[in-house]
Amino acid sequence: MSEKLFIGIDVGTYETKGVLVNLSGDIIHQASRKHEMIVPQSGWAEHRPNEDWWGDFKYVSKKLINESKCNPKSISAVSASTIGPCMLPLDKEGEPLMNGVLYGVDTRAHKEIDYLNSSIGEEKIMNFNGNVLTSQQVGPKILWLKNNRPEIYSKTAKIINGTGFINYKLTGNYTIDHFSAAFVSPLYDINKQNWSDELNDGIIELEKLPNLVWTNEIIGKITKSASDETGLAEGTIVTSGTIDAAAEAISVGVIGPKDMMMMYGSTMFYILVTDKILSDKRLWYSPWLFEGEHSSMGGLATSGTLTHWFKNNFAKEITSDDVFIKLAKEAEQSPPGSKGVIFLPYFSGERTPIHDTSAKGTFFGLDLTHQRSDMYRSIFEGISYGTNHVVEVFKELNATPEKIYSVGGGTKNTIWSQTTSDVSGLNQILRKKTIGASYGDAFLSACTIGELKKEDINKWNELEYEIIADSKNKEIYNKGYKLFRDLYENTKDLMKRIDSNL
Repeated sequence: MSEKLFIGIDVGTYETKGVLVNLSGDIIHQASRKHEMIVPQSGWAEHRPNEDWWGDFKYVSKKLINESKCNPKSISAVSASTIGPCMLPLDKEGEPLMNGVLYGVDTRAHKEIDYLNSSIGEEKIMNFNGNVLTSQQVGPKILWLKNNRPEIYSKTAKIINGTGFINYKLTGNYTIDHFSAAFVSPLYDINKQNWSDELNDGIIELEKLPNLVWTNEIIGKITKSASDETGLAEGTIVTSGTIDAAAEAISVGVIGPKDMMMMYGSTMFYILVTDKILSDKRLWYSPWLFEGEHSSMGGLATSGTLTHWFKNNFAKEITSDDVFIKLAKEAEQSPPGSKGVIFLPYFSGERTPIHDTSAKGTFFGLDLTHQRSDMYRSIFEGISYGTNHVVEVFKELNATPEKIYSVGGGTKNTIWSQTTSDVSGLNQILRKKTIGASYGDAFLSACTIGELKKEDINKWNELEYEIIADSKNKEIYNKGYKLFRDLYENTKDLMKRIDSNL
């Protein structure tokens, strides 16, 4: 009998990654393909669905199969994830009518957000959908399509997201998982967990939305045409998939209530699994991947991006490839507290928990004794204070994380990751395999067809080490955190005035 194999493929903002694994979680082969984010004008962000989503999936799938020389019939199931939430209109033949409109980085629907908040009421939307309307929500983007591209909207038969488009191309079925659907505010009722017309202020006919499924559901099988294009065997099971961040959380062991993923990347992102709806304006809410479970989320607008900004502006003389290692060693020469420098990381405004697009980045407390090392260290402390701000909201809502699983390139920066624990007082667990969402996709596909239980991720991806909070710096960071919070509160009106003067 041939070995049972599973494929997971994740389409990110700039790259698609795929992994072929066996039932024990061993990595048989990996493949990837880069693509670009299209920015047709300021505030817009798009992908080409046939080229970047489906095209990448086909390429990576074939590469995994051909280079591993596996028998496609030995692949028991396949699952995909993509960036999200996104919006793509399809015609009655299932063909894209335009480029896919991306998640919160695309802000074209700001007028529609204002209109819906005014016509429906922010409080009503919050209570019904569990989220305030922001550029992260799909409903306003659908209304933008209707208002600004009526010729496209008139031909639209379905609105789907990136994962839904790949799944349609694989199976011919239109689906969306509940985790992703909750971002289609204000059309998703979080209490009934279903589409609803109650707040549908002329946005779209509900029959144009895809069928709701849970992430651990089979949605169909590979069709003959999809088999020809992907190299997958006709009849191979396709499971629902989800948004990339959720698949990444699963990949590192976030499987039950009070488990939290802390993802260090260009931005920080947090997913906390809960056993009940945790709806708060400062956070984002969505049903979790499995029926009966929920999730509360947060994210900073900038984090790892700031290290590149600092390098490009203050470390131009360091031309070697290990520039970030050298800067980190410099930062180690600065003591905890950065000699009094307080940094606000709001270089692109801020997402959770302050939701302030006018917030500005700040180095505060500089004098002539400060050096580059103090400024660079203060960046990591400022990001850590921002993380702690989100964690404090969780604590305030009686949802203190019990296990924090950290992932992402930033975990390799010991100052950043250690400071995060020292500021919050919470330890962080790291896994051996850090492949990310595609590995989570493969695991979910195996769970869905009954080969594994979600607890088996602990066998698939063993613990590597734990970052232990150092209490000796707690007093310093408590004072720094209070200054961090007070600095924003005392300058946020000035930040808005800067915007008004531009």
